[in-house]
Formats: sequence, structure tokens, C-alpha cells
Amino acid sequence: MFPPERYGEQPNSELPDNVLHDYEEARSILNISPRGAAALLRLCVQKLCIFLGEKGENINNDIASLVRKGLPIQIQQSLDIVRVVGNNAVHPGQINLIDDRDTATKLFSLVNIIAEVMIAQPKRITAMYTTVVPESQRNAIEKRDAPFGKK
Repeated sequence: MFPPERYGEQPNSELPDNVLHDYEEARSILNISPRGAAALLRLCVQKLCIFLGEKGENINNDIASLVRKGLPIQIQQSLDIVRVVGNNAVHPGQINLIDDRDTATKLFSLVNIIAEVMIAQPKRITAMYTTVVPESQRNAIEKRDAPFGKK
């Protein structure tokens, strides 16, 4: 059947294109391969880490780096859930996703939460900040925060 029926949550509109492609592929195979969908969603997390400025060589190190930069614990946990489940989908481990569509389905929600908190919300706040707060006051705020390493 073409196009394939898609399962799982609709993607967050702020997902980068390369992440969106893998996310949609995961949605298209969820029913026939929850393991494959989980592995693709893990790849989405790795690509999100790169989008957020990390190296992309080791997803665990990327998450640790984001934590050092102030990543909220709930987002760290979301990243690690998708990382661990996705890893175990392709490597023998404690989680068996062969017939576990429900667990794989929940990973879509976590990827969307990560995108919402790390991409969509900052984008909306920045847009509002630059349109609502006058430039002279933004400059004063930058000077105020300069000793603390703010840009």
C-alpha cells in the first residue's frame, strides 16, 4: 500500500528536516517493526544532539555535554530513554521490542517533547523577546548579564 500508513504521534513542526525524515520512516514501520522504529527514533535523538551543537560521535557523550550546559533533567531522561530503548532494539539487552509496539509508540512522544523544549520553545521566546523588548533594553540586559557569561 502506498503511501504507507503511519502510526505514532505526528512530528513536532520544529524537527529539523533530516530528523523529520527518520521520524516519518519510523512511523511508517512501527506496526511491522517496533524494533526498527525504536532504532530510527534513537537515530533521531542522535541527530537532534548534533542539531543542538554536539559532535554526534557518541550519543551518550553528547547527552552528558548537554547536561553540563544546563539541559533540564526531564529532557536528559527523555533523551536517555530513547537512547537506551533504541540501543536495545538493535543490540541484545534487557528490553525486547519484537512485539512491543506500545513502548516504541511512546518514544515518538519523547522525541516530540525534546523538540518542543529544546527547539520550539526557545524559538518562540527569542522571537517574542526581540519583538517586545526594545533594543536599548536588550542591550542593557546583555551588559547586566555579561559578567555571568551570557551573550
